[in-house]
Amino acid sequence: MPSLNDIRSTFLGYFEKNGHRVVDSSPLVPRNDPTLMFTNSGMVQFKNLFTGIETRDYNRATTAQKCVRAGGKHNDLDNVGYTARHHTFFEMLGNFSFGDYFKDQAIPYAWELLTRDFGIPRDRLLVTIYHTDDEAAAIWKKVAGLPDERIIRIPTSDNFWQMGPTGPCGPCTEIFYDHGDHIWGGPPGSPDEDGDRFIEIWNLVFMQNEQFEDGSMRALDMQSIDTGMGLERIGALLQGKHDNYDTDLMRALIEASAHATSADPDGPGKVHHRVIADHLRSTSFLIADGVMPSNEGRGYVLRRIMRRAMRHAHMLGASDPVMHRLVPALVHEMGAAYPELGRAQALITETLRSEETRFRQTLDRGLRLLDDEVSRLPEGADLPGAAAFKLYDTYGFPLDLTQDALREQGRAVEIAGFDAAMAEQKAKARAAWSGSGEAADAAIWFNLAEQHGATEFLGYDTEEAEGQILALVIDGNPQDSAGEGTRVGIVVNQSPFYAESGGQVGDTGLILTETGAARVTDTRKIAGVFVHQAEVTRGQVQRGQGAQLSVDHARRGTIRANHSATHLLHEALRGVLGDHVAQRGSLNAPDRLRFDFSHNHAVSTADMARIEAEVNEFIRQNSPVETRIMTPEDARALGAQALFGEKYGDEVRVVSMGRRGNSGKGTDGQTYSIELCGGTHVARTGDIGAFALLGDSASSAGVRRIEALTGQAALDHLRSSDAQLSEIAGVLKAQAGDVVNRVRALADERKQLANEVAQLKRQLAMGGGAGGSEARDVGGIRFLGRRVEGVGGKELGALVDEMKSQLGSGAVLVLAEADGKATVAAGVTADLTARISAVALVQAATAALGGKGGGGRPDRAQGGAPSLADADRAIAEVEKLIGESA
Repeated sequence: MPSLNDIRSTFLGYFEKNGHRVVDSSPLVPRNDPTLMFTNSGMVQFKNLFTGIETRDYNRATTAQKCVRAGGKHNDLDNVGYTARHHTFFEMLGNFSFGDYFKDQAIPYAWELLTRDFGIPRDRLLVTIYHTDDEAAAIWKKVAGLPDERIIRIPTSDNFWQMGPTGPCGPCTEIFYDHGDHIWGGPPGSPDEDGDRFIEIWNLVFMQNEQFEDGSMRALDMQSIDTGMGLERIGALLQGKHDNYDTDLMRALIEASAHATSADPDGPGKVHHRVIADHLRSTSFLIADGVMPSNEGRGYVLRRIMRRAMRHAHMLGASDPVMHRLVPALVHEMGAAYPELGRAQALITETLRSEETRFRQTLDRGLRLLDDEVSRLPEGADLPGAAAFKLYDTYGFPLDLTQDALREQGRAVEIAGFDAAMAEQKAKARAAWSGSGEAADAAIWFNLAEQHGATEFLGYDTEEAEGQILALVIDGNPQDSAGEGTRVGIVVNQSPFYAESGGQVGDTGLILTETGAARVTDTRKIAGVFVHQAEVTRGQVQRGQGAQLSVDHARRGTIRANHSATHLLHEALRGVLGDHVAQRGSLNAPDRLRFDFSHNHAVSTADMARIEAEVNEFIRQNSPVETRIMTPEDARALGAQALFGEKYGDEVRVVSMGRRGNSGKGTDGQTYSIELCGGTHVARTGDIGAFALLGDSASSAGVRRIEALTGQAALDHLRSSDAQLSEIAGVLKAQAGDVVNRVRALADERKQLANEVAQLKRQLAMGGGAGGSEARDVGGIRFLGRRVEGVGGKELGALVDEMKSQLGSGAVLVLAEADGKATVAAGVTADLTARISAVALVQAATAALGGKGGGGRPDRAQGGAPSLADADRAIAEVEKLIGESA
């Protein structure tokens, strides 16, 4: 009996031998189709090849594509576990031709593979075709020898494929397997076609036409083939099973679930094990492809799937988290075909464990409240919508889990009441937003958020993606289009552009559509909506168009480096200066980083050097930068630092980098930096390149500010500093290593010369030291008044003291002028300060000069004046005041 892994290999190997390129499965988050929540078929990654937008170096391909159908119009979630063939995750085997071969080869390939390589009996197979496709019917007769009754013509869209309302389209042929008359059901197209006797196993799409808005069609210049065969379905067939969950791979996961819960895999809990096995695959693959649980978009769908599985584990009696314990079994079964599972195993395990640990509290409380509500209902009555909304809004119990729990009791939720309660809550939220003091046009963005949901950010793992333009806002008004030269706010459903928050500036880049181009100059987030502030540079962009979004790669790279360096800087500051250091603001721009932190005094040169060296040490360590999602409480329990300016919800991104002791082991006790952060970061610390501090300054009371550079900017700064040092060394005629000592010697020499010059100026002002002989007797008090030139205000104090010393006892007034400034200084010897105040003398002199004020001590004071034009009058006024005091 072939395993599912054998079947996958056989399929890919067959088409590889027939000239097809084996192409790896694309991620579950489609990058080239913004209308899809998840990749749901094998052709998604080849869409642009089919339409001719893109070309590759092959025109035949084959894939085993991982797919998820659990959101949007392709949603199988509610049926999973209760039917034989519904899954949230499945693998689609396919072969594709891009303008190479067509029906005459696609049909023989399918028939040969099924009947020869897989050994399926020919008499058990029948096909359907579109009712007008005589060409396909003729080929089936020729290749397979099928009679008319086993070539069933279907006149409906079931056998006519379309990419959309317009564009490529074409007829299909579907291959069915007849399980035998012991199973109820009729062939396709019959009244009993919904039975399980005839099961579709392969669909071949003949992409041969292009459809236009008026309904007309023309033949495509490049006719192509797109096929899809579910691995689980063909696996069940080849293993002699009628139920996908009985295949070897699914059975192995069910057995793992039974072992972890100690519950019989085929007993009363059979449905629970099936749900767990299916949901384990979808959640693990989604996490491996970068989707993390959240309350929005893809993350919300992931959380729904996770929590549905966790509720079924709870119903099996599991008292502890189960899902994370099943990851090794999944990796064992599928890790060889999909290596990304093994690479992400630690992240998958941790995410499942933490999510289930948190959810168990919600689950226990919600189920008790639900039981209370149901106990008050009549037999078989539906749960009122208001009660379901209360469980959701107040206690965090999701609607879909309420519906799932009630389903097993034969009950449902009264949805109209739930929707009414939800609408009332949104109205309250809108009113609260309108009164929040935000910009006048904030209501526009709130309306868009309510209509379309929050923008899904894809930029953690890509800088290019396709999106769909949901809105264009010009001068605060929604518009259907924006022409060249127009400044416009562009809203898309998903974006790789980072919107400014947490100190990281918004991304810039390009948005391209079929009809125009726009240059994005900034990205902001309002009410959960990413607003791409842009200028249309070519043609026009239109609401509803698909768009290619490309972030400025070089700019994003420098921002990432600066942001990651900020985390290392924060930890280095705490290590060098102390645990009192806490962030008080930051800026992560493309050209520099700025970090404000609590600290009461300037950082010394020695400490700055230690901080810079420590950051560079962890950059050179080149350790991986790891991201996990958890609750704020769990993150803080790990010692994560909360970044200033961030708003935290039910879960946060925890960014870890660096290993203490360079051990390379990722235990939390050895992690250097752990912070709560929603920004973008480098993959490894070595990607930062280099780190250079520019300086430390005061930002506000008790807050210091450090600015720094990283990468090429840091190297350029260091080279510039080195060039300046070499130039200074040349001027000083010294070696670079001797520059500091040489400059200190020059500074000391300059200080000595300055003192000598000041002394000479004082001596000159005193007339060579004979000032005391010029004093006059004023009422028994000796007074010396003099005007001097070239003596600055800073030198007057020493001059006044020296003149007082020469007098022995008396008063001194000096009027000085230097560099265009007039200064007045007065001094009184200690024996006279009880009778005369130097402050009074200065104030009298400045008043005479047309000035005002002056101050100091009784023995020495100083003030300023507009000029010394009335110097003689000022000296006379002071002399008069001294005479009156005598």
